[in-house]
Amino acid sequence: MSRSTISENLRLFERRHSPRSLTPAAVAIVLMLNDGITSVPIFQRPLNMSRHAGQMALPGGKVHAGETVDECAIREVYEELGVALDERDVLGRLDDFDTESGFRITPVVIWSQADITDLKPSSSEVAKLFVISTPELRETVAAASRRAPHDFSLKFRRVEVFSPTAAILYQFSEVALDGRSCRVADFYQPPFTHR
Repeated sequence: MSRSTISENLRLFERRHSPRSLTPAAVAIVLMLNDGITSVPIFQRPLNMSRHAGQMALPGGKVHAGETVDECAIREVYEELGVALDERDVLGRLDDFDTESGFRITPVVIWSQADITDLKPSSSEVAKLFVISTPELRETVAAASRRAPHDFSLKFRRVEVFSPTAAILYQFSEVALDGRSCRVADFYQPPFTHR
């Protein structure tokens, strides 16, 4: 999957902004190479965290005062995965996603020249790192059922992911990788993700 294709798909997508007054946050969907295949790092949060302990996540967090969502996403990638990026690496954004835990997440899609082997996960933020290739992501999204909303998840080969992370990855695959518009604001968030 090429940078230009993803960038063009995102350019054509009309993203939705959330009107709700929630705590602004950003997550980064970082595209990196893994053995020559475009891939996305995700991870499990440590169990000792005060919020979202043990949950599967993309790098991200609260937007600081005076910071844009792009700047927040770039900062969080560096703090959590040890990869330096800048705003020229940002390809676009997906729909805001309102969480049951009180955050308005803006997903930022970023292209990195780094290789997966360059990642230096923070032990305080990352318990276990997973690398999902874009072919596996597309295959998993295609197999996911939206018919039973209370059971929605993405069942990757090595890990099962629930919303909000699953919803964001689903929309990324549909919009950025395959050029199909889709909305995920109503995707079910299991109770354990509300804390």
